[in-house]
Amino acid sequence: MMFPVVQRLIDAVNAHDLDALTATFAEDFTSSWPAHPARSFDGPGPVRKNWEFIFAQFPDIRIAVTGSAVSADEFWGEFHYVRPGAADMRGVIVIKVRGDEIVESRFYMEEVDDAAVPHPMPGVRAERSTPR
Repeated sequence: MMFPVVQRLIDAVNAHDLDALTATFAEDFTSSWPAHPARSFDGPGPVRKNWEFIFAQFPDIRIAVTGSAVSADEFWGEFHYVRPGAADMRGVIVIKVRGDEIVESRFYMEEVDDAAVPHPMPGVRAERSTPR
């Protein structure tokens, strides 16, 4: 299940429709990036500015939800951003809804590594283990 406003947001992003995209956000909207606090902002104006930049940089960007869970007023979605010419992004976005508006989002998104990189924690293997 997905809140209708979240589906409208995804459709607007994939259509590159800034007006429809911006219309999904409440005036008191807040966006936070817990792992990158300097990226946080408030209000639908910065949302529009952000997506104007993204659409200019990645004119063929598409997003999809690959998994999700819903509570009374929150949508937890695993998102995949396909950015031709650049690294894809994957991660979780927690979207809080009030009525038919998005009032809060928390982003846990990262660029997908295009090659194997050493694991940042000592003693942890980078390769995926397969069950036997």
